[in-house]
Amino acid sequence: MSLLEIRVFALTAVIAAAGAALAYLLEFPAPYLVGPAVAVTIGGLAGLDLRIPVLARNASFVIVGLSMGTGLTPEIFVAARTWPLSFLMVPVAIVILLYAATWILERFFGYDRATALLAASPGHLSFVISLAADTKSDLLAVGVIQSVRVLALTLTVPLIVDVLGLVGLEPSAANPTMGLVPLLASFAVAVLLGLIFLRWKTPAALLLGGMVASGATHITDIVVGDLPAWIMVPTYVLLGAMIGSRFSGASLKAMRTAFVAGAVVTAVVVALAAVIAALVSWLTSVPVDAALIAFAPGGLETMAAMAVMLNAQPTYVGAHHILRLLILSALMPYVLRRDLRAKP
Repeated sequence: MSLLEIRVFALTAVIAAAGAALAYLLEFPAPYLVGPAVAVTIGGLAGLDLRIPVLARNASFVIVGLSMGTGLTPEIFVAARTWPLSFLMVPVAIVILLYAATWILERFFGYDRATALLAASPGHLSFVISLAADTKSDLLAVGVIQSVRVLALTLTVPLIVDVLGLVGLEPSAANPTMGLVPLLASFAVAVLLGLIFLRWKTPAALLLGGMVASGATHITDIVVGDLPAWIMVPTYVLLGAMIGSRFSGASLKAMRTAFVAGAVVTAVVVALAAVIAALVSWLTSVPVDAALIAFAPGGLETMAAMAVMLNAQPTYVGAHHILRLLILSALMPYVLRRDLRAKP
């Protein structure tokens, strides 16, 4: 990188870190992602040149993929045998939420097909951002609409569950942290796999490389534990900064449109998720509160923590959200390839 690029990156990182710190102090949901996105957006709209280098962006995608793979453990398959019908409803719910939201974004807000599909994806924010970065879709709209969804679900799902009269409990012990040697080895393998996927022109190749590398070792118990916070926090800050850096030069009208679109889509998917959760609860006798949190297309970490705090069958909830992410990882690249290929 040139000296100018280093200065731009340093300024972007400082602003992003300040935004993350402020969002954390204000107890925003997903503060390390939302805070930098907002701060860098404001800086960009104020005329600052704010950018994230490609190398840093790619490293972030690899790390996010590694983090995703840590959730693929043998316990997930043991749990799956307990809720077969509920698990079968996960892909059904994903398709319903995805295409309902896509139709709304195309029909009422005029977004192109690729942008509508990515913005409508019911979860997997980091993965969707990486896909958007690899296409000609409107990353501004995707980032705003997805961020509105994450924020709105984080705020509304606890309120909905609270109406059901749940009583909170103390959170369980944290998962172990992956050691430094397994982390470095997993990162190296992830980069290698990512380069192979890039050669095969696979969307979000580096992120998928990280997920495969980490998932393969976690499912076989060769490696255990989550990625340490010292690497995940900066990664989320960089991803948030990347979202915000795309807002530079954007019109306020475009941002308003995306925000309204995000609010409308979120309201629709929450209503649809609630109906699906009620149906699953009726068919399987799973408590409706657990089903609602399990089928709400919010962030995995947020929904899992919410289930623990509200005593809403955390294992059931976590298993469903991990399955949702795995399905989206395969579904979204396929859907994008099919639709972009069909585009005249």
